[in-house]
Amino acid sequence: MFDITSSKLLILGIVALLVIGPKDLPALLRTIGKYVGIIKRQAAEFRAQFDEAMRESELADLRKDVESLGREAEQTMRAAEQSVEKDWAQAQASVDAALDPASASEPQPEPAAESAANPLNGSASQTEPAAAEPGEHDAEPQRTADAATPQVEKSGA
Repeated sequence: MFDITSSKLLILGIVALLVIGPKDLPALLRTIGKYVGIIKRQAAEFRAQFDEAMRESELADLRKDVESLGREAEQTMRAAEQSVEKDWAQAQASVDAALDPASASEPQPEPAAESAANPLNGSASQTEPAAAEPGEHDAEPQRTADAATPQVEKSGA
């Protein structure tokens, strides 16, 4: 701010000593120090208030940002919810539409009755053997992999 060097300070002190006099110079320096201290305190207080105002404005900006993010998230969630409900309604309508014309044109038998009536329809009866009554297969010996392969006897020649 002020470019005061030691030579300028020495000249200022000599002028003050000649103008004010050696008797009143210490009181003047005390008064100047007191006012400099007051000015420094006021500057520090101003700086603290300015910093506080900046923090409050930053907090207000952050608060606005968080509130806007909250609103955006809420809108996104509502849009997603509406989309899911719309898709669900469409899927349900398509399933109902697929089931209604088929059931209205011809009555469909129940799956258990159909598989019992028609064993060649490709249902579980082809892939799974029918449940046998206990004791029906007990008379037959079970074959193993060794029993299924023919045994060749070796001759001692």
